[in-house]
Amino acid sequence: MIRHPFSFALLAFFLAAAAACAGPASTSRYVAVLKLNGTIDPLSASFIDAGLSRAEKGGAELVVIELDTPGGMLDSMKEIVAGILASKVPVAVFVAPSGARAASAGVFVAMAAEVAAMAPATNIGAAHPVTGSGRDIGGAEEVKIVSDAAAKMRSLAALRGRNAAWAEEAVEESVSLTAEEAVKARVVDLEAADLGSLLAALDGRSVSTPSGRVTLLTAGVPVRVFEMSPGERALSFLVDPNVAYFLFLLGILGIVFELNIPGVGAPGILGGISLLIALVSFGALSVNAGGILILLLAVLFFVLDVKAPTHGALTLGGILALLVGSYLLFPPWRPVALPGSPKAAISPVEILAMSAVLAAFFAGVVRFGVRARSRRITAGSEALIGRFGTSLSALNPTGIVRLDGEDWSAKALGDEVRAGEEVQVIGVEGVHLVVMKQL
Repeated sequence: MIRHPFSFALLAFFLAAAAACAGPASTSRYVAVLKLNGTIDPLSASFIDAGLSRAEKGGAELVVIELDTPGGMLDSMKEIVAGILASKVPVAVFVAPSGARAASAGVFVAMAAEVAAMAPATNIGAAHPVTGSGRDIGGAEEVKIVSDAAAKMRSLAALRGRNAAWAEEAVEESVSLTAEEAVKARVVDLEAADLGSLLAALDGRSVSTPSGRVTLLTAGVPVRVFEMSPGERALSFLVDPNVAYFLFLLGILGIVFELNIPGVGAPGILGGISLLIALVSFGALSVNAGGILILLLAVLFFVLDVKAPTHGALTLGGILALLVGSYLLFPPWRPVALPGSPKAAISPVEILAMSAVLAAFFAGVVRFGVRARSRRITAGSEALIGRFGTSLSALNPTGIVRLDGEDWSAKALGDEVRAGEEVQVIGVEGVHLVVMKQL
């Protein structure tokens, strides 16, 4: 499987660049608030990682992750949890505002923080692992995966002195609690109406960090809120199998079009950009590399059938490979995921539609371009090459020939040509046709 760290290094770069553009970090004490709303994916993991790094370099007193999520991707959750555990700045997860939830991957994130808090009318829980398509895993594999996830959740809760038994149930039985219930059950540390109330309640609280015990001094400290920009949020749209699949095939079409009908430019540029974006998306979704290779094989079949026609045999093989490759991009045996993760499946309607478009493309546009390139020139003096005419005068070596009812100055190559003999045009030199006598 292709994993996301390679592909999303580009996104991490953009986030780092954005932080650099903001200017040098202040060394005055402040509370950094990182708003994490929506699915936990590689983009949100990069956002949290950059935020924690900024807070550490800027002398933040506390990082508050304001959380509202239905869950998300397993690898991204692990990245966020690792960042929280390694942070030298204390981290509090605040499930807010009212109506928000910390479900699935969000439970792990909350359990990892030194402080876990919830606003009224919020809930936490339901972290049972599923397949990438959202179904139960089933069998012995489910027992193994659930046990591993439960152990991780239990260890996080125990590390922070919270209810490890409930944390285990959240994974094994998908249980959930309201804010009031979670405080009573020692799943979270406190309930706060808003951020101001939370910071007032935390003032003077002692927490443990990798650097040792720290007493929080949050009363009256300035607050700096960081949110993902609209552009960064738009990138989350790419973490969708259907979008990635469409961009991948669009990229292939653009590049193949440009290779077969060069000089246009736009299809090649659009195709290259689409292909790169698709690879970023595939990386985030842990796509099956075998599926990509079979899709490329399908394109090869199409191209070969255009270059060296096989009466449709290779085109048929290309369509079959396209269907198989599309299916194998996100096969049923997907790796474990968490509820709230992007569904790792491509719409069957999209697969059929794109297969038809690709087959029509190679049967029509590309074949037309290849034939156009190999077609004899029908305009200009070069169009006369290969044609036959009759000499009106002796060519020794120059004279006049008649070709398609027109008289041309000609130069004989080889044997002398007498008047009335048939000649064939073999070239053009300046204003003279180069001809040879026909034997």
